[in-house]
Amino acid sequence: MAEEIENNAPASPGGRPSSGGPPEKTKKKKQSAADLQKALRASQGEGPAKAPVDFKKIFGRVGLVLLVVWIIAFIIPTWIPKAVAGALTAAAVGFGIWFVRYIKKSEALGDLLRGASTAEGRKEALEKLDKDFKKGDTQAVLARAQLEMQEDPRKALTTLETIQLDKVMTPIADQVRSMRGMLHLTLGEANEARALVDKIDLSKAQDRKSRAMFATVSAEAWARTGQSKKAIETLELFSPDDPELGEMRVQMLRARAFAYAHANDVKALARALRRLAETSPQLLGMFVGAKKTHPLLEREARKILMSSGAVPKKMVRQKM
Repeated sequence: MAEEIENNAPASPGGRPSSGGPPEKTKKKKQSAADLQKALRASQGEGPAKAPVDFKKIFGRVGLVLLVVWIIAFIIPTWIPKAVAGALTAAAVGFGIWFVRYIKKSEALGDLLRGASTAEGRKEALEKLDKDFKKGDTQAVLARAQLEMQEDPRKALTTLETIQLDKVMTPIADQVRSMRGMLHLTLGEANEARALVDKIDLSKAQDRKSRAMFATVSAEAWARTGQSKKAIETLELFSPDDPELGEMRVQMLRARAFAYAHANDVKALARALRRLAETSPQLLGMFVGAKKTHPLLEREARKILMSSGAVPKKMVRQKM
């Protein structure tokens, strides 16, 4: 059975039309569990624009370090220190060139993703990826998957599986594992997600946001495969109310809901669901009729959804 939720447009206070114009007919909106999962996947895409990297500051510090190395090399009266200093300088220059290219490419891809908020925008972005980036470019493949997951998660998974995890840096490999794990979870494939997240090294995440995302996806997979205690302990390291992690709030609360349900903690589960409902009651629809949802989670989500008043009980029905 597929679950479908219909929503009435909210009326103005007291049931009166707003004073800003003529009364409008109430429109019915349909939002299925699949639509809610799609919105959740979209929230995993590129977030707000990051502050530009200060190359002058970074290279200034590297330059000072190299200057000290060369001073020491000239003080020591042998050729070996000078050879070492030269090798370090060459390595620093090579890394600097790679770093600048990497950051500029990341910024270009970030801009591309932020401009792809519609189906047409995503189509144009995919065309630009084909045109402007080499086939097999890891960063471009990740961007392509982020675009594809909003329409076709299975296709996005296939795209991500083209990245050879043993051939890329650990932080990138873990990012791919996290994305693939999240997609498997939204498709109800917890065991496949678990096989991926067990290989993620949280300590090697590039920044706090990455660590929080890896932990969230990993914890949901653990909870849904029999390790709810480990999942809860991991999730409680990060707060969904942390402003720095605001774009991940829905994903974090979703993972907590699964973890508390599998731990049979009804009170904590209800709290997590109510906090999700504060963002949008319709988000609870992702647990209603979804594939392999824990019965306790579905029951509590349905109960809170009904009592929220946002979706009248008579408007929630099952279709065979």
